[in-house]
Amino acid sequence: MKNKKLKATARKKPAHKNSATRKTTKTARPASKVALKGTVRKSKPLKAELRHIPWSSVEVEALNPLLGRHFVVGQNVMLARVLLKKGCLVPEHSHHNEQITYVLEGALKFGIDGKEIVVRAGEVLCIPPHMPHEAWALEDTVDLDVFDPPREDWLNKTDDYLRHGR
Repeated sequence: MKNKKLKATARKKPAHKNSATRKTTKTARPASKVALKGTVRKSKPLKAELRHIPWSSVEVEALNPLLGRHFVVGQNVMLARVLLKKGCLVPEHSHHNEQITYVLEGALKFGIDGKEIVVRAGEVLCIPPHMPHEAWALEDTVDLDVFDPPREDWLNKTDDYLRHGR
């Protein structure tokens, strides 16, 4: 007897076959577009998104004849691939971003915290926020720089100290 009742209820169809969907789709909006009255939506996505990006698909920005870069920006971090020709000088500067530099090829000499530190291929330098630093390419160099948060001056191209170097 229980089986007959289950079968009978399973056969019942809504008045319109999509009525349940219709009710929700007319009023429901994706969570990313919902904003409370009086709040301002931030430009950052609400959650990080999965992306696969070959470096070859990211255009290299030539900042000066000896310096180029391309970068990818996530929700909270920026990864930059920096290309420096021998003799390139990155002038002294500081920023509120934490920076991790990993040299893939070549060597960079940093002037930082009253010291000179040479970072060679396979080595990493961690630079705390607000610490003034400069760098010279001792040979043609490729490095990866990670910034937290992403560099706003790089995104809006107000990094003039890099654009007029040698």
